[in-house]
Amino acid sequence: MTAHNSATRPTTIAVTSPFSGSLSRGTILASLGVLAFSLTFPATAWGLRSFGPWSLVSLRSVLAALIAAGFLIALRVPLPRREHRLGLAVVAAGVVVGFPMLTTLALQTSTTSHAAVVVGLLPLTTAALSALRTGARPSRTFWIAAVAGAVVVLAFVACDSTLGQSGGALSLGDGYLFAALLVCAAGYTEGGRLARLMPGWQVIGWALVLCLPLSLAGSALGLAYEPVHLTGQGLAGLIWAAAGSTFLGLYVWYRGMAEIGAPRASQLQLAQPLLTLVWSVALLGEHLSPAAPAAACAVLVCIAVTQRVK
Repeated sequence: MTAHNSATRPTTIAVTSPFSGSLSRGTILASLGVLAFSLTFPATAWGLRSFGPWSLVSLRSVLAALIAAGFLIALRVPLPRREHRLGLAVVAAGVVVGFPMLTTLALQTSTTSHAAVVVGLLPLTTAALSALRTGARPSRTFWIAAVAGAVVVLAFVACDSTLGQSGGALSLGDGYLFAALLVCAAGYTEGGRLARLMPGWQVIGWALVLCLPLSLAGSALGLAYEPVHLTGQGLAGLIWAAAGSTFLGLYVWYRGMAEIGAPRASQLQLAQPLLTLVWSVALLGEHLSPAAPAAACAVLVCIAVTQRVK
């Protein structure tokens, strides 16, 4: 039996202050998660070149669940405690099913640059939900910096010339993106709370395994009704979305969140939309606004403030 049994593993709440000002291991881990997440939209766009949206999301979850199940079985991890299962269901619904499906549907009509809008609001939404769910009380300075960072990201993305395809009007894709924002923030918040009670990789691992029956059924139906055109880019996008974004990315993200707290960790995602824009240029040939460097510097200032205030 592994020593990481959730019933015996001590919580890390008393070890690390959620609002410590120093650059910690938790900050580094959460930053690695953000880097992995920044590739999700480009990887999804690649995956859609080979698979339909339902097939892509289902196969992504199946592959990630098989990876997670392999680790859980190899390490003989016991089943999660009963009181943790509802939280795992929220994680599964938010980050395993809801966010991937809603963003994949949005990317059928939106560019990856436009989809970065949802990430621009995700840090603030996650911090707000975490404060309500866990009772965390960041300072006024934290909230000012968090709101400022969200405004900078949204202003840059909204004004960027690559985002003008909707003519300023909300589209169905925008509806998918805003719904994805809410379910993902809920999944992040609950996952961060659970990662203080069990290892972070077990949080996402059990959430993926919990969804495996649904993912297998979705894969069978999707592959039966949606066309498949296998390409190197399509397969690479699927593999990264499953192994990189879904499993490894969420593993380091939840582990970092458990150490520095969900509000502070969430603000590191202010950099994610700008990273996604860079990847969209490098991997998809989209165009980047000349204002990107200025927006990046402003975002980094906001992130620095949120990481240092008490």
